[in-house]
Amino acid sequence: MINNPDNRVVVTGIGVISPLGLNLSATWEGLIAGKSGIDYITLFDTEFYETKIAGEVKGFEPTDYINRKDTRHMDRFAQLAVAASLQALEQSGIQINSINQEYIGIIIGSGIGGLTTLFEQNKILLEKGPDRVSPFLIPMMISDIAAAQVSILLGVKGPNLCTTSACSSGSDAIGVAHEIIRRGDAQVMIAGGSEALINPIGIAAFNALNALSTRNNEPQLASRPFDAERDGFVISEGSGILILENLAHAQKRGANIMAEIMGYGASGDAHHVTQPLEHGGGAAKAMQIALNKARLATTEIDYINAHGTSTPLNDSMETKAIKTVFGDNAYHIPISSTKSMMGHLIGGAGAVEAATCIMVIRHGVIPPTINLTHPDPECDLDYVPNVARRARVTTVLSNSFGFGGHNSVLVIGQYSEA
Repeated sequence: MINNPDNRVVVTGIGVISPLGLNLSATWEGLIAGKSGIDYITLFDTEFYETKIAGEVKGFEPTDYINRKDTRHMDRFAQLAVAASLQALEQSGIQINSINQEYIGIIIGSGIGGLTTLFEQNKILLEKGPDRVSPFLIPMMISDIAAAQVSILLGVKGPNLCTTSACSSGSDAIGVAHEIIRRGDAQVMIAGGSEALINPIGIAAFNALNALSTRNNEPQLASRPFDAERDGFVISEGSGILILENLAHAQKRGANIMAEIMGYGASGDAHHVTQPLEHGGGAAKAMQIALNKARLATTEIDYINAHGTSTPLNDSMETKAIKTVFGDNAYHIPISSTKSMMGHLIGGAGAVEAATCIMVIRHGVIPPTINLTHPDPECDLDYVPNVARRARVTTVLSNSFGFGGHNSVLVIGQYSEA
């Protein structure tokens, strides 16, 4: 079950900024309390919008992490990524210097990138003309700029990438970073995802797809994965970053090892730009690949963090996919969707959920799926409804599925020296 020790990849730091809090501990406390981070949108006027609710990050001050001049040249999604990266790095205890900077890399995924900057600069173009468009538009908008900004700030010179695979972006970033370390191209990777799409064009576009919940009169009840009354996902913003290390490197410096990334599986549906395969074949394939790479049997998974978006198609598909992989054992595995409390962070979702899985392993508490009051008959597994549950958890599976048929799955385990 255990890979060659020289190739094992462990987690030594976590940074999270979410609708539930400005750090990992605040987010975790909100999750296990069953608290919702969903409320009315304050970042713009929603008078003419079908959806008026979202999971905003409240109280975030980018100047707590970045100098004032640089904040003006970063889209909000990059600011959130920098902040979460600095949190994770501080927890890891790694001191970056001229000796180690060459073998530290970074991957920060984002599904869309700097959409707020693009929206604002397009207004300037239309109202004031092309000569007034900012020269910073492109380097603020492009999806890879979060990774670039963190690399520049920290001086890390290893592999520097962005994964853009819609809602799978954050999980793919962690999975690819894990494989970069395994093949020896880096000793340390800063990996995760970030997104900030709560702006007029973002909400209008997702409304045009009929993807968002319009339960505007009950914001905290709007995200309800696996519930028969679900009507769409709730869009959110935030960032999650993990510090991944080669085990030998982490041991040599006496790092506090939080968990181990044991496997990563990815697949494509080759089906539709927004709709998943109804039977969940692509999702099931990614789960099985991740389990195979981790050298784990299905009976060894203690908890599944579901993609669980609260859309009619995803939740029934994911249930079918889990049954395909786990068979009758699917009914005995606790499953929950933390999107019921945080909403959907798009490119940041998989990374924040991976961080959540690590906290589940460390604390022995499974966050609930809140708002599950009218179970969908097609969704008949154990979704840990409404109240957190204590349980011994050593190995977890975290699902992420995205528009375009992207499926990515992580297997995360309790670290053991054996």
